[in-house]
Amino acid sequence: MWFNRMALEVWFDRYQYAIEYDIGESAVKTLAMKDLDIDVNDVLLRYGYHKGKPELRAVIAEQYPGLSPEHIVVTTGASEANFVVISALVKPEDHVVVEHPNYPSLYEVPRSLGCEVSLFTLRFEDRFKPDRQQMDRLLRPETRLLSLTHPNNPTGSMITEAELRELLALVEERDMFLIFDETYRHMAAGDMRLPPAACLSDRAISITSMSKCYGLPGIRTGWLATRNQTILDRVLAIREQVSISNNALSEVITEAVLARKEDFLRQARARITRNRAVVAQWMEEQSLVEWVPPEAGVVCFPRLKPEVTEEPEMLFRRLAEVHKTFVVPGRCFEMDSRFFRIGFGAEAHEIRKGLANLSLTLTESA
Repeated sequence: MWFNRMALEVWFDRYQYAIEYDIGESAVKTLAMKDLDIDVNDVLLRYGYHKGKPELRAVIAEQYPGLSPEHIVVTTGASEANFVVISALVKPEDHVVVEHPNYPSLYEVPRSLGCEVSLFTLRFEDRFKPDRQQMDRLLRPETRLLSLTHPNNPTGSMITEAELRELLALVEERDMFLIFDETYRHMAAGDMRLPPAACLSDRAISITSMSKCYGLPGIRTGWLATRNQTILDRVLAIREQVSISNNALSEVITEAVLARKEDFLRQARARITRNRAVVAQWMEEQSLVEWVPPEAGVVCFPRLKPEVTEEPEMLFRRLAEVHKTFVVPGRCFEMDSRFFRIGFGAEAHEIRKGLANLSLTLTESA
């Protein structure tokens, strides 16, 4: 049992602050305090509630029909939610099935806890749609946990509500649990937006954060929602050994933003709609790159065509070091090195310049 660094975060550490054009980020453009119009001068910097500020949990619970504030636990980002939920549900030698590619902690945490992890891969040839038959072949009698993310990071793929309900029926029938990462849920168009999984089954845990849709990764606020009281009790026991409670300033900021969430989400959706068109136009002009257009979210996962003969790792490093432009290589998600993540949540001019630099780097490699 040991925790390894995630290749994704190592790549971020190395390049994120040394570049000028970030077209690899998985969130809408980061906001500043001046964008929020929030007065925090009277916030008491004391220990908080272990489950999160009651008023904040009440605001969050409004997003989950049929759930109450008691079904919400506020965490230090979705990363802590991932950790405490997985730790609450599995033990060494349990079997876990994780959709892949995905945010690496969803498979690295169970690996580090001594579980056997099987990845069911979203294939480019299937337009990154989950292959239910492949997933069923991976399931075993000892499978304890199933983990999916939709809209998916990094592919931007979606499933339907009918498919979600089928998955919930499956985990209930097989006495498993489903972690459903819903971080990008509000970035799906109205007809495509899924209901929160936690509202549909007590075998489901919904996880999300303020990082991606709201552009507030620096406040490190996430949460989990579930009707399952046993999970909630176990989560608190683990949190008491890790973070105890949340950042007082972050909770106040989160509550204030969620009270006006539609204003923030409207701006974010407008931005990503415009920027997705910029990326789509660029893709149409490419002869060395191919993609599956994302259905939702703020990221896509193109790949280099075989005509690119340069080693992909060297190409992406040169893009960062020479042209000061950031994308995320596929190897950071344990995928083929020819894949890479593009995010389109930044300012349009930054995306256009970053894509132009990528075109130049591709030309240099030809």
